Amino acid sequence: MLKNWFRRDREGEDVAHALYLAAVAQARQPLFYAEHGVPDSVDGRFDLIVMHVFLLLRPLHETAQRKDDPALAARAGTIAQALFDTMFADMDRSLREMGVSDIAVGKRVKQMAKAFYGRVEAYEEGLAGTDTLLGEALRRNLFGTVVPGAEHLSAMTDYLRAQARHLTGIGADQAISGEMQFAPWSGKIVDP
Repeated sequence: MLKNWFRRDREGEDVAHALYLAAVAQARQPLFYAEHGVPDSVDGRFDLIVMHVFLLLRPLHETAQRKDDPALAARAGTIAQALFDTMFADMDRSLREMGVSDIAVGKRVKQMAKAFYGRVEAYEEGLAGTDTLLGEALRRNLFGTVVPGAEHLSAMTDYLRAQARHLTGIGADQAISGEMQFAPWSGKIVDP
């Protein structure tokens, strides 16, 4: 019995890993950097990954709140936590590869986690509000190190709203099986 306390949820971790890879692949689409002004820098890439992980966490969080199926809700919560953990394990690894000292890595990851939670809050408020509010959240975060053109801000606001709408329509079974995919960006060359 005691060994079950320490057993890892390998399947949940595998689903989370697949979702994280999907978020990273989407965030690496050249169109974001070449045509929509997202800075092609460590900060810009971090912010695009955060934005895409946030989008994938939303359906998982919604499923985790369900009262009608406690097992499904628990599974969604486990996968959401594993997705968060996978992202920050990758951030830790990336910082070490960039030569950040062991002592500084912990501080940097802590700052990144704080930034993640701030962005989640800003994006949720923006999605619930106006395009102006969402645009300001993107200006402060995604475009935080540059001054975006109005067309870049508008395009990324439209993109975030479109992806959020698409992923809100994902069924609970798809969410917990890792079958979530980003929608094609209408009129743009961004592969899901």
